[in-house]
Amino acid sequence: MNTLLTPELKFFADLNVQVDRPQDVGMTVHGQRRVIAILGGEVQGQGWMARVLPGGADFQMIVNPTLSELDARYVLETDAGDLIFVQNRAVRTASPEVMGRLIRGEPVDPQQVYFRCTPQFETASKSLAWISERLFIGTGAREPDRVIMRFFEVL
Repeated sequence: MNTLLTPELKFFADLNVQVDRPQDVGMTVHGQRRVIAILGGEVQGQGWMARVLPGGADFQMIVNPTLSELDARYVLETDAGDLIFVQNRAVRTASPEVMGRLIRGEPVDPQQVYFRCTPQFETASKSLAWISERLFIGTGAREPDRVIMRFFEVL
């Protein structure tokens, strides 16, 4: 009988993404829709660095008082000049009180929030092509003016 491997995680990068104030579209047929512009930021990997280019956005759906679904799309520029497109889907959940504070832009203890994400990467860089062929998972925290995340490669 074949033995299946249990996945392990390997650190990939820490991200500090600066964000603008949310544009609240309002209650749509699917939930409360918000769009948050990405202004910039920094990325620190093991042996490499990048910057988050302005122009991306986080498309949020406040599904109910305890659950938000996030879909952020943005571009990184590595210190070597390579561009990486990121699509990062996330689930953020907490008590209704904590979620209310997050939605209002108030500081919240990250320990009170379940924030997990699944970033996917695309690049034209030959040396980085491998990142398009791997799965990644991450954890995050929302601060009033930024999102802090840590990404791991799933081995």
